[in-house]
Amino acid sequence: MYDLTKFTLADMVRCGRELRRLGGSSMAEVADAVVRHLYDELRESESGRRACVLVRLFKTEAFGALSAELRAFARALMPSAPLDAQTKCLTLLATAGDEQAWNSPQTSKRHRAIPLPGEAALAEVPMIAQLLHQLGLKLSDLAQAHREIIKDLDQKTFNVFHVPIARSSPFIPAQAEFVMPYGIESVLGFGGVLPEGNLYAVILFARVTIPSATAAMFRTIALNVKMALLGSVEARAR
Repeated sequence: MYDLTKFTLADMVRCGRELRRLGGSSMAEVADAVVRHLYDELRESESGRRACVLVRLFKTEAFGALSAELRAFARALMPSAPLDAQTKCLTLLATAGDEQAWNSPQTSKRHRAIPLPGEAALAEVPMIAQLLHQLGLKLSDLAQAHREIIKDLDQKTFNVFHVPIARSSPFIPAQAEFVMPYGIESVLGFGGVLPEGNLYAVILFARVTIPSATAAMFRTIALNVKMALLGSVEARAR
């Protein structure tokens, strides 16, 4: 168990080690293990209750690589957006939360596949726009196919997306439907870029206030998550 309000260096090391050990036969299985581990293990030390209301892991994919179901979902979400086979979409790979519907990507009504056809489209998803901004990424970075650019991004350590006060924040949507009724105090996102050039990002919606010092330590946790996700790819290659 880790206290998200008093996250220590020792906690960072232990949590990272446990995340690296998570396994699965696919990246989706590992992603599910990652979000469930964080959802279960991040706690309030005094009450013992879970510190997060919802934990999600997203990954970008090219529109043409999505299943027919997800392509239809993405088109319905942004019917007027110009989507081609190379358009990046932010897909919900895994989710764990307080409500039953928050425990499977298939039951998500809004976030299964979010098209990212250009900078203008990001205005419709301000949290994702701010996530990329705070991580230090541009949408054009993810759209690049140049091998050297992808290699540089793969080896880079990114910043974190941290909204210490979620209430009334313009970057956290569904204030009346989600933030207020579920008591979301802070939001923390962390991630990076995989070797093939796709973004992965974990987002914690916490019922506790996450200090900046704690948020900063999740830059290292992001690398541990990356190692876990890549472990599933290596296992399939053996």
